[in-house]
Amino acid sequence: MFDSEFLTKLEHLSMVSRRTFQGWLLARRRRKRHDRGVEFADHREYVPGDDLRSLDWNIYARFGQLMVKRFTEEEDLPVHFFLDCSKSMKFGKPDKFDYAREITAALAYIVLADWGRVGVVAFADGILDIYPLTRGKQHIVGLMRFLERLDTTGTATNLAAVAREFSRGNFRTGPAVLVSDFFDPAGFQGGMDLLRFQRCEPFVIQVHDQSEAAPRLRGDFQLIDMETGGTSETTISDSMLRRYKEKFNAFLDSIKSYCLANDFGCTITQTRIPFDQLILRMMRIAEPY
Repeated sequence: MFDSEFLTKLEHLSMVSRRTFQGWLLARRRRKRHDRGVEFADHREYVPGDDLRSLDWNIYARFGQLMVKRFTEEEDLPVHFFLDCSKSMKFGKPDKFDYAREITAALAYIVLADWGRVGVVAFADGILDIYPLTRGKQHIVGLMRFLERLDTTGTATNLAAVAREFSRGNFRTGPAVLVSDFFDPAGFQGGMDLLRFQRCEPFVIQVHDQSEAAPRLRGDFQLIDMETGGTSETTISDSMLRRYKEKFNAFLDSIKSYCLANDFGCTITQTRIPFDQLILRMMRIAEPY
């Protein structure tokens, strides 16, 4: 699915992102540690055992106090991509799963082009597969082959179970980009909270098909749940469609509100928007950072 035309688009996005979006990603990927670094932070009182080379002799000469200089050091953090492989993702034209894989590949390419570390977690009701953390643009082909091999083999989405399983692994904290429809029967908040408590700063990308937001169905239908196989006989009327649209919009608003309350990045998109246009839109939103 990742042909030469797709790679050309990625290279263009990478070049454009160096002015805006890449800088935003870098800011999210860097954590400051108080250590012997290159940028002065503040002072603290000397305690026996401190390195005498870190003493501020100017302060001692002026005030007779032994004070130690503290510095900040920037540490690059890996970017973890969480890709939803539940069966509900195999819906739409183009289907949500292919669209989510394109978004994941594009953002990973931007990070790898800047020599950042990237890993991918394929999940549904648990972790299905993992592409281990890797650094450097030369690994983009291997990552794309990994994405191409994936399929919607999982059942229902369970973000809480995924976050618990991920936290038990030997992982490095860093930004967590979640690409999903977030159709989690138990609710998405629990899993997001677990990631947040593990110091993985989530960035949400919710994808859905236009027909999910505004279905054009009227009459008698047997509805089949894509993930559980359960069926339901129903008559779809105009009033039912209005209630459905209200509930769907409320669901999207709940994602926005949760992310806003916790200072998480959030993008909600329909699959009819080309992936490269979506990334460009995300860059424009990222500019104020």
